[in-house]
Amino acid sequence: MTLLKNSIVASGPVYSAIEIREATRADISAVARIMYEAFRRFHESRGFAPDFPDLETATGIAAGQIEDPASYAIVAVAGDRVVGSNFLTEGDPIRGIGPISVDPDFQDAGVGRLLMHAVIRRSISARGVRLLQDAFNTKSMALYASLGFRVREPVVVVTGRPRDNVPAGLQVRPMTPTDLFAADTLARRVHGYARGAELRSALARGTPVVLERGGRITGYMTMPKLWLLNHAVAETQADMMALILGAGAVTAEPISFLVPIRYAEFFRWCLGQVFAIVKPMTLMTRGEYSEPRGAWVPSVLY
Repeated sequence: MTLLKNSIVASGPVYSAIEIREATRADISAVARIMYEAFRRFHESRGFAPDFPDLETATGIAAGQIEDPASYAIVAVAGDRVVGSNFLTEGDPIRGIGPISVDPDFQDAGVGRLLMHAVIRRSISARGVRLLQDAFNTKSMALYASLGFRVREPVVVVTGRPRDNVPAGLQVRPMTPTDLFAADTLARRVHGYARGAELRSALARGTPVVLERGGRITGYMTMPKLWLLNHAVAETQADMMALILGAGAVTAEPISFLVPIRYAEFFRWCLGQVFAIVKPMTLMTRGEYSEPRGAWVPSVLY
């Protein structure tokens, strides 16, 4: 589908139209390159570390999104050149947008707005849509607000290894398929909607962990080593803290996650565990939204 028919100028060439179409496997390398370069250049220009440390990581994210049947993946094309991409995760009732990226040569040409219009139209019948945007990216904040997104939560990305141990009587272990029902029930209790599709996707990667207290699952975390895809819920803040301590203990690498900073006690606890703040972000939504009832951290989607 062609969404823009008037010509645009992008650092030299003039293109008669930008076409938005569904992405294919053949687009993976181009999408990954743009994701890596766009995020690297923007973040480094503002003094922040890029979201994707290398092209290989960006390629893994791009391939995972394009090949996932629960993800609506689109690219913007100028002539025969891919110049941007966006994704809409559709497996659960609440849709998640991103990551969105535009070729640095095509910045400020309206490509990002076209990519956003496409996923908004796609999600028109959904209960709600969510995204996370870099709080220091004033252009994207203005774009999303103009498209009807509302600011819900200020958050920060943190990374590190916690210094304390899991309290006695609690256990953090890898999630198994038999844990899915209890974990999704917990997500419904905290957020008011299912996260089963995202949980199953994380389980297929072998990354989630659960917290057991008194023989019950009282918390889970989907991808401790990659904050982009890492969400967590728990019955209480104490359970969330224990979950984080356990997640740090089961991996030799630093863990990373998003902290809703309005929860002041939890935020201070994270700082006390020597987690380093990487950058600030903003959770924004369209459509249905309910205040969480329990402890939670979002992924980059929601």
